[in-house]
Amino acid sequence: MSKKSSLDRGLILGAVRVCEAAAIAASRLIGLGAEKAADQAAVDAMRTMLNDLDMQGVVVIGEGEIDEAPMLYIGEKVGTGQGPKIDIAVDPLEGTTITATGGPNALAVIALAEEGGLLHAPDIYMDKIAVGGGLPEGVIDLDRPPEENIRAIAAAKGKAASDVMACILDRPRHAKIIEGVRKAGARVKLIPDGDVAGVIWTTDPTTGIDVYMGIGGAPEGVLAAAALCSVGGQMQGRLVFRNEDEKARARNSGVTDLDRKYQLADLAHGDVLFAASGVTQGSLLDGVRWMGDKVETHTMVMRAKTGTVRWIKARHEAWRGLKGTIKR
Repeated sequence: MSKKSSLDRGLILGAVRVCEAAAIAASRLIGLGAEKAADQAAVDAMRTMLNDLDMQGVVVIGEGEIDEAPMLYIGEKVGTGQGPKIDIAVDPLEGTTITATGGPNALAVIALAEEGGLLHAPDIYMDKIAVGGGLPEGVIDLDRPPEENIRAIAAAKGKAASDVMACILDRPRHAKIIEGVRKAGARVKLIPDGDVAGVIWTTDPTTGIDVYMGIGGAPEGVLAAAALCSVGGQMQGRLVFRNEDEKARARNSGVTDLDRKYQLADLAHGDVLFAASGVTQGSLLDGVRWMGDKVETHTMVMRAKTGTVRWIKARHEAWRGLKGTIKR
């Protein structure tokens, strides 16, 4: 008989409500140019809802160290203190600038795993490559030139390289990657922020994204890996260090091999749950929609144990049922 998972249905629904609350709170500041305020609103709502869940939760991927509180910091204990031991990765508002400017694809994101199921990644950069499910193992390799990865993906999907779309953060550091992708004849979708969203897009053919490439946050890499676990996706990552201080931070996080190429299972494994709610309108998730004293949310939930992806469209009485996290 297989071991019973610690992620019961109560925690799964709880993760949805956590994301919904954070998304709704942040949505009150869309377009107001208030990045920090929007982020803090999402953090406050997410923390309040997390502390209502019956678990012994520890934030292993958060928004900085303990001295940066009141953000959800690495090592913070959340939950009621009763129930299973759970590792938690959060990004209460992925896309603070996007939210402040009213742009697309801002998300509230969380991942839950049984204790030890998520890499305790330091808050530094990570070079990544990721694809969705249904492709041969080894179709991508972080150490190959971009054009070789594009050709391998095209062959695996049975289409021309010119029909392959790569999602890449719009940063000067990615000039060579963009050049390599286009050299192979493929197309590039540049995004201003939100590399968790960029990786998630590879899991759904309706987005048109075949592969995510480039350097983004290491914590975001773990969150994205949690999503890919549920669909049989593939991902590789390697930490990128800008100075000796970042190397020291990595060692303090338990990293012993600074040059290690992480595989998907190194980043997230076991019964992992991923949930994301749209804050602003996006390619995969609708944004929060206000309708008088009612508010509508759109959330996706992915679970590795069952390979299930659920889409939840919910309508809330805005001032009820969210533990006072949303202020008029």
